[in-house]
Amino acid sequence: MSTGPIVVGIDGTAAGERALRWAVDEAVRRQVPLHVVNAYSYEPLADWAMTSEQEARARSEALVDDALRAVAAEGRELPQVVRLCVRGLAARVLEEQARDAAMLVVASHSGSRLRQVVLGSTSSHCVRHATVPVVVLPPGDARHDPTAAGVAREPAQGSAQDSAQDSAQESAREAGR
Repeated sequence: MSTGPIVVGIDGTAAGERALRWAVDEAVRRQVPLHVVNAYSYEPLADWAMTSEQEARARSEALVDDALRAVAAEGRELPQVVRLCVRGLAARVLEEQARDAAMLVVASHSGSRLRQVVLGSTSSHCVRHATVPVVVLPPGDARHDPTAAGVAREPAQGSAQDSAQDSAQESAREAGR
């Protein structure tokens, strides 16, 4: 089992919060640090309102802090947490931040097929390009177990990654019970 951190991508959505809860529990179970990543974009006139990069970063930092506060309020034990707010496209930021991690955790969003074709899917990109095992939590609603996870992808290399993937698959099976 890899002792690298678990990296989780959050975006302020319910799906991202599910991914964070799953990653928190897994990091505590493995006794490894958790890197909570939010990718933000900075376009000065994106919404016809002048904004600074510092404001965009501050919104990203607040999003991460709020998500962690919500998880802690549920009474969950928290592992050592590293907050990372990185400017860039979410898929590329997550791929880069997960390079030396034990695993990458993301959530799949429900959305139209057209949206996925036009905009792409962050989780699909991560599954195809990450060099570590990727846990993708499926879209869910109140009728489904919010911690049920699907594990995707064979790692690109290395026996440590193979054992990390085996552990991730075992955790996903246990979460699905």
